[in-house]
Parts: sequence; C-alpha cells; structure tokens
Amino acid sequence: MARNFFTLMRSSAPGATAAAEPDRATAPPPPPNVKQDDAGGGVHLDPTLAAVRHEITEAVDMALQLRNVSAFYGTFQAIDRMTMPIPQNRVTALIGPSGCGKSTLLRCFNRMNDLIPGARMEGEIEFEGRNLLDPNIDAVEVRRRIGMVFQKPNPFPKSIYENVAFGARINGYSGDMDRLVEDALRRAALWDEVKDELDKSGLALSGGQQQRLCIARAIAVQPEIILMDEPASALDPVATLKIEDLMRELAEHYTIVVVTHNMQQAGRVSDYTAFLLAGEERVGRLVEFGPTQEIFTNPLDQRTEDYITGRYG
Repeated sequence: MARNFFTLMRSSAPGATAAAEPDRATAPPPPPNVKQDDAGGGVHLDPTLAAVRHEITEAVDMALQLRNVSAFYGTFQAIDRMTMPIPQNRVTALIGPSGCGKSTLLRCFNRMNDLIPGARMEGEIEFEGRNLLDPNIDAVEVRRRIGMVFQKPNPFPKSIYENVAFGARINGYSGDMDRLVEDALRRAALWDEVKDELDKSGLALSGGQQQRLCIARAIAVQPEIILMDEPASALDPVATLKIEDLMRELAEHYTIVVVTHNMQQAGRVSDYTAFLLAGEERVGRLVEFGPTQEIFTNPLDQRTEDYITGRYG
C-alpha cells in the first residue's frame, strides 16, 4: 500500500511555498500541551489532556479496545491511561522515541508483562467482550490467541519443521501436522525456500529467513492477532522489504500490531498509527491516533509532525 510519507517534509524543504502547506482551516487546533522550560528544552506532557484521535471513516470491527491502560514496573510507571482501538485485519503501527512505552504497551496486549517481576497493569483491554487484564483470564490462552514476534529472530535449536510444529504440539494439536507446517510456512512466505530441507536446523537459516520462521511458528498456533516488536530492525534492506510485504499479506487474515522506529516503514505497511511520547518524567502517553495517511500528512498535534519530520526523537 503506497504511502505519501514525504508530504510533511515539504514545509521544511528548501524552496517550499505557502501553497504546499496542508490546509488546516477545518482541522481542530493542536492541544496546548507542549511547553518549554526556562532553559528552552524538555517536552512536558499534561496528563489531564486527552490524546488527539482522527475519525475512523471505514467500516471496520475492532480487534482490541484499550481503555485507560497503564503499566508499572514496581514503583516506576511506564505508560499512563492509554485509550485507543486496534482495528481488525489491519496493520497498526506504534511509533515514538525510545523509552516512550511502545514495547511495554505491545506486551500488555498478550500479558507478556506478567513474566516480569514487579510488573502490573491497570485499565481494560477488551478482546471479544472480555478484559484481557482480568486476573481470572488465562494468560497462556491469551498468548496462544495473540502471538508475538520479537525484535531479534529467536528460532529454537531444532529443525525447521519442529520449530513450526512446536507450539501446535504443546497446545495439543491433533490434526495433520505436515499440512499445518506447510500452511504456516506458506503464509510466512518461506515454504518455497525451505520445502526440500525441513530437517535442516532453523539456526542455519539467514537472519531474514529466521524471522519468517518465527512468524510461521506464531501462525501455526492459529492466533487472531500477531504482535511484532521491531521485526526488521536487525535485518538488511532486502530482508526488511520481505518482512514488510509479508505484514501486508498477513493482514488479510490476522490483525497486526507492529512497533517500529522506522517512519518510512510505518508509512509503507500500516493502516493506522499511534504516536506515543514520554515527557521528562519518562511516563509514556498516547499523543495521537488515526489512519496512517492522516497522521503522516495532516497531524493534529505539532509534536506528531515534529517527530515524523525528524525534528526530534
């Protein structure tokens, strides 16, 4: 899906004219929650001000609905009262500077934070009418239905076949395992490259192939949502493009939520974007959420435009 990422760059490009500026006559003014200290630096986020949200005009169901989600590591608060939807069968990108809570938020979606001593979460993440943060919800079942692909490829020291089959086996799958493995590898765009060497160690694959193998492993347990934490940051440009193409294809069958620091990547692959930012107190908050095209070409908050155009972050 083509994205006009560089539209925003025109305002700071040499020779830019007033006619090139976006028409904001009908857009709401950005909220007054950017302040400078006396030294002229430091972003302050007013926790009493709500994030800016663009209207979702397409008819789309919501895979997840966040309401006032906060996360803590002991006494340190990592994210504060985030409220936003995650549209179904779409790619949603979480963007923002390092330390703003993107990965923490991603791990809230499938309760991975439960595995960190002292971590706790508040608020609601609604999934099929139930709150995933309810302590009575089985976190293991949550992780089966909401899979995760990590930043660094982490195949098991097993064969390609057993890497894909592993999760299905421990979840009691009793169907045709050969067919399941093939289907998962096909959906991960890896089957044609490995179909004649399924007994080969997954660790012997290239970095890009290993990441696609990890995606196949996540697919094999038949999740509804796939979380990706910077899945291409450790890959070369060719492998990165393969992962991006794969994300677009997977969105036909799954809901994808991806954390990325790469603005061009977010513009290329995502349908919706959430911009997170942490102030001097290091608490991450949602600044703006909406369709990627609108976030990148007509942001409603000045800080969003500053980040996307590279003025900070």
